[in-house]
Amino acid sequence: MVKLHDSATLPCSERCSGLARWTVFHKRSDTLVECDQASCRSMKEGYQMIHDQYLKGNLSLIITDADFSKRGWYTCDCDDKDLCDVRLQVEPLITPLQIKPGDSVVLKLDVSDPVEVIYNSTSAANQSSGQICTVDGRSLQCRDEYKQRASVTSALELRGVTSSDSGVYTVMDKRNEEVIYIYSVTVQDGQPCVCRDLGAAQSGWTVPLLGVSVAVLLTVSVILVVVIVQLMRKNPQPPKGPDIAGNTQVQKNGLVSQGAEEQQRLA
Repeated sequence: MVKLHDSATLPCSERCSGLARWTVFHKRSDTLVECDQASCRSMKEGYQMIHDQYLKGNLSLIITDADFSKRGWYTCDCDDKDLCDVRLQVEPLITPLQIKPGDSVVLKLDVSDPVEVIYNSTSAANQSSGQICTVDGRSLQCRDEYKQRASVTSALELRGVTSSDSGVYTVMDKRNEEVIYIYSVTVQDGQPCVCRDLGAAQSGWTVPLLGVSVAVLLTVSVILVVVIVQLMRKNPQPPKGPDIAGNTQVQKNGLVSQGAEEQQRLA
């Protein structure tokens, strides 16, 4: 498995004295790249074989830019005799999204194969999960509660989101049974920031905001000190464990019992 847009090498270590070629498993007549004793030739951009390696028995296929459209099984054959079947898998792309209530969530699809969109809620108000839509080209099928909100172009759009739409949306390729995208969607309930131009307002707001912060911190500190003092007066807590003299103090039911050495000294 490789990362999106990384280079991928599909291994095949076999000797071939004739014509070695790579094809997509379900399109055997569509040659991607081929090699013979004289040279290697790329029939499609982005697919390579290295001639020196071919002569040594390394028939590996190099895919220079692995994207979701290139996932699947590939076959290497020598003079029409199959040698290797190798599968290319691309890591799903995980994307966090923060959406305002009423806006739309746009989920990329990026493949021509049929996909399904699976939803797992992270909202306390909505504990539902499972498949919510399937997309096959321009054909869209959704659960009843999504039919009026969903549309598809090159992506799936869910309109008018609310906090109950927060959750994880997984886009899965149905033919290859592979996850393509994972969207972690958070619908923010908070009020939008009124500071449109923070850079322009920074000089004017820095001092007042700093003064307010200091005042709040001082107030909280005073309250904490008062509370702590009251608690100490009401229920003093003796130290636990050995004291300086090596005696052990143990608190039981609010009382402190001293060690035997201390009791003998006091007696």
